[in-house]
Order: sequence, then structure tokens, then C-alpha cells
Amino acid sequence: MWRALASNALTVFVVALIGAAIGIGWAQSTYRGSGPLVEAICLQVEPGSNMTVVSRDLVEKGAVANGAIFRMGADYTDKTGLLKAGSFLVQPGSSMEEIVDTITRGGRNTCGTDVNYRIGVLRTSIVVRELDPATNDYRQLLSFAPGEDEVPAEYEQVLERADARLRVTLAEGATSWQVVDALRKAEFLQGDIAEVPAEGMLAPDSYDVQSGDDRAQILSQMQQKQSRILADLWAARDTNVPLQSAEEALVLASIVEKETAIADERRRVASVFVNRLNQGMRLQTDPTVIYGITKGQGALGRGLRQSELRRETPYNTYVIDGLPPTPIANPGAEAIRAALNPDSTSYLFFVADGTGGHAFAETLAEHNENVSRWREIEAQRQSE
Repeated sequence: MWRALASNALTVFVVALIGAAIGIGWAQSTYRGSGPLVEAICLQVEPGSNMTVVSRDLVEKGAVANGAIFRMGADYTDKTGLLKAGSFLVQPGSSMEEIVDTITRGGRNTCGTDVNYRIGVLRTSIVVRELDPATNDYRQLLSFAPGEDEVPAEYEQVLERADARLRVTLAEGATSWQVVDALRKAEFLQGDIAEVPAEGMLAPDSYDVQSGDDRAQILSQMQQKQSRILADLWAARDTNVPLQSAEEALVLASIVEKETAIADERRRVASVFVNRLNQGMRLQTDPTVIYGITKGQGALGRGLRQSELRRETPYNTYVIDGLPPTPIANPGAEAIRAALNPDSTSYLFFVADGTGGHAFAETLAEHNENVSRWREIEAQRQSE
């Protein structure tokens, strides 16, 4: 009898183990397999929320079929305590594992409302957009220039929304003075800025911020990023380029940045200045002259005068030899890359060609022909 009972108990135990194994396998398959979501959604995780609340929301939205397995999977992978507040785009068919990774990997919003404080070369603007999860496209809600336009009432409401992603975007070619001036006017930031950072040492990029962030810390982040970019690109430079330091590379890159907005032209423009440096020719570039007049504090707003082109300043490359003493703006990574790895050309001149780009020339005679064509284009435009 005891032998029969022991045999039955062993059978039950084995069956239970098999059942448990099957259950674990099913749970793992359910956790890692494609989810039931048909259309993309924007999942909002409120500050102070937890996986229980999130799992219920996901079940209600049809993104997961079993909230308990979702929570157990998050616990098993030690991600429950990593839940971040924000708004997260959940794509159709996302597995529970993918959703957990999305909402615990970082605090950056991937959907919802985007508030972009854009620091440009000519103006600073605030653009508010909203992502449509179904199309993954943004639609603009409002735009205005702080300090110039009346602040829309909707803007204040947007800032209070939990799904609002706040960014500061620095455009290539803006000066350090312009960046500091714009950050000081950003009412959602706080803290003083003791001094304007060295010209050229702020990396153009988009930076996620939060309301109440310190202005000086944002500047520090921009400086650290530019230092990393410059160091990496200097290490990968063409050693034949006549630049003695990474600082000189930054100066040339800033000139390239101000001379062309066409990505495909950067290396050609850089080659012109490198060729001139190699031949001992003056750079003769208007943006440096303008910087010598404005000190980077806004746009000149008019054409250069002949007297200004003849006036000797440290930045007048029609008068001085070689590079000016500092950068004239904050160049992006691609402009720095172009300055350190220019095209191999014989070009010594370039002028606008009327299409937004430039016509390049090897000789002065060719250049004069290009200049004549450009002046004809200008005259025709003025007569229209």
C-alpha cells in the first residue's frame, strides 16, 4: 500500500513539474511574443506611477493581453523599479518585453506634445507640435518668437501637460552670445549664466530639458559634447591639412559653417580655404568681417561697406593673413569634419550661383565670370 501511495505521489509531482514547465514556457512565450496592439498608441506614464497602473492601462488600450504576465516579466528582469515618467510611443504588435524596455530605458518622451525652443542664427522661436501615433507624423500646433510675439494662451497650457517633451535646439552657425541671450530669455529655465562660453565650443544639437533646469548646466552639456566631437574628429583628421591644433580646426569649421548651408558643399568650401592657406593667400571671407563688426551679437542686417572691407580688425580676412583668432560661430560636427577632411581640389574661389549653392573656380578669370553671372542674377531678381 505504501509503495502504491509513494508511486502515486511521485506521479503527481512529475505531472506538476511538467505543468509548471509548460506554464513557464507559455508565460515566456506570451511575454516575448508579438502583442495584440493593432494601431500605435501614446502611453502616458504619470510621475509616481507603478507597473500595476501601467499594466492596467495597457490592457485597457489593447496593447497587452495579460497584465499579470506583464508585471511578472518586469519583476523577473529587474526592471520594475526602473519605470520612467513620460509619454512613450508603442508600436503595433509590440511585445510585453519591448514595452517594458521602452518605458524603463530612459525618461525621454517619444510621443505626445513636443515643445521645441529653437535657437537659430537669425531668430529664436518656440514651436509646439503633437505626434499622431497612427501616422507617426507631427502636426504643428503653434509657433511664436519669445520676446517679439505675444505668448499664446495655449502655450502655457501645453507646458503643464504631463506628456510635454521640452527641448532646446541649437542650430549650426549660431554664436555663443546668441545662445546665452536665448537661454536667459527662456522662462521655463532658471539660474544665472556667469559668462559667455568661448566661441565655437557649443555643440549644435537638440537637448532634452525639464522645466526649472539650470541654464548653466545646459551650457555645460553643450560644451562637453562639442569637446568630445572635436577630439574625436581631430584624431581622425587628414594630417596634410595645414592646421596646427584642434582650436584652429574649430576656427576653419566655423567659417565653412557660415559660408554654406548645403551639406554636399562643405568639403569643397573647406578645400578652397585649405588651398588658400597652403598657398599663403588671404581667406577673404565676408562672415569673418561681419563677426569683427557684430562680435557675434546678432545679425548685421545689411551688406558690408567698402570701408569695412578695408578696415583692419583681427577678423578682417581681407586684410590679415591666415585664420582669425577665434571661431566666428558654433559649427556642427559635419562642418568640423569637412574642415579636417576637405575634398582634394584646386579651387581657390567660389561665389553664389543663384540656386542656394556656389560656383567654384580654380583661376581668377573663371571666378570673375562666375561673379558676372551672379550679378546678372541679382539684377534680374531686383527688377522682378
